[in-house]
Amino acid sequence: MKLNTIHNVYFVGIGGIGMSAIARYFQFVGKQVAGYDRTKTPITTDLESLGIQIHYEDNVDLIPVSFQDKANTLVVYTPAVSDLHTELCYFKNNGFEVQKRSQVLGIITKDTFCLAVAGTHGKTTTSSILAHLLKETGTPLIAFLGGISEDFNSNFLLEGTDYAVVEADEYDRSFLQLTPNVACITSMDADHLDIYGTDTELKKSFKAFAGQIKSGGTLVVRNGLPIDGISYGIEDASDYCIKNLRIENGTYVFDIRTPKTMLTQIRFNKPGQHNLLNGLAAFAMAEQVVKEPEGLIRALETFKGVKRRFSYQVKTEDFIFIDDYAHHPTEIDAVYQAVNEMHPGKKVTVVFQPHLFSRTKDFGEAFAKSLSKFDEILLLDIYPAREKPIAGITARWLLDMMDNPNKRLVEKADLLKEVTKSEPEVLITLGAGDIGLEVEKIKRELEHAN
Repeated sequence: MKLNTIHNVYFVGIGGIGMSAIARYFQFVGKQVAGYDRTKTPITTDLESLGIQIHYEDNVDLIPVSFQDKANTLVVYTPAVSDLHTELCYFKNNGFEVQKRSQVLGIITKDTFCLAVAGTHGKTTTSSILAHLLKETGTPLIAFLGGISEDFNSNFLLEGTDYAVVEADEYDRSFLQLTPNVACITSMDADHLDIYGTDTELKKSFKAFAGQIKSGGTLVVRNGLPIDGISYGIEDASDYCIKNLRIENGTYVFDIRTPKTMLTQIRFNKPGQHNLLNGLAAFAMAEQVVKEPEGLIRALETFKGVKRRFSYQVKTEDFIFIDDYAHHPTEIDAVYQAVNEMHPGKKVTVVFQPHLFSRTKDFGEAFAKSLSKFDEILLLDIYPAREKPIAGITARWLLDMMDNPNKRLVEKADLLKEVTKSEPEVLITLGAGDIGLEVEKIKRELEHAN
């Protein structure tokens, strides 16, 4: 498929974070873009403000007429959309060029110098930091991110087309469509077992991704993972290693030992050692492109963050409100470490919305153990996303496994009332479902109460 022969691009599931970045790209390069999504969200509203036509009912009659010309229309879909989706079936059954999001991303980036970040945790933050580092050092790049960068206020950046920064998603083995020059693997914890079946199969897929790297390319890998590459870590024997770590006024200050030299007095403002590792991984990747580290060091200090990744919503002497996308036990543990490091001794209330019945089933005991560490847990119902319910797998089932007396189920409609009743010193909202849509409501309520 040659993109220069395509005039129209139609997206089935245009509101997804990865899909919307590609939609922005095609709009930017002059294609006519339209699409369907199930729900109107801030992302779809933003796309509509760019002139992109979007409708919210699965109905072939709502597809704009110009997009029903199969000769010059590309259809892009996400695997989160059901195979029974009416519009998707229409396109597939009528000879349209239909491609998964990952395939299109591979085509767009094929002729660039591609830097791809993979991992079951950390890939969105790492790729966002990497895009920021390269932008700040004048690198002509395009970036497709899996979150909204607070530096760009977007999940898409276009500063040129020589280099590409992409988030390499392991779901549905999507990252095997990429052929990067520089790749990173941040983590390989068990996840998406509805796709892979076993942790062993998941790890095989990551090793296959490493095999996609172009000849002469580079793999950066977190120290301790069962795969060879340039390693990174904290206070260990890694090739890129953080040394002499300390906290000054809520900011990390540290040195980096690289394969060539020791860089000192580096500052990074995102809390949590998981974020510190993400920053180090991005730095190691960027050094494969930018040979003078001074600009990269300055850019590390100015990185603002990614929305819903340990994002401070309220930060005062008396009250802290943090929102985070964490939806896996390892990610919840990372949030717990960060909040205790930065706000020791404060009462921490967590609101958690489990994401997917299958993930809740696969990691139920681990979720219960991770959440029980917090002082108080408010548990919402499971967000189903693309899944049907699984018998016996409910929020009550998860709650009953938690070893903490300060736990309770909460209906979303009662969330504001329950949070206010808790009087937390630190409140954290966690989850990958639609809990993010509640954040502004909670923020307004608690700012008024405090």
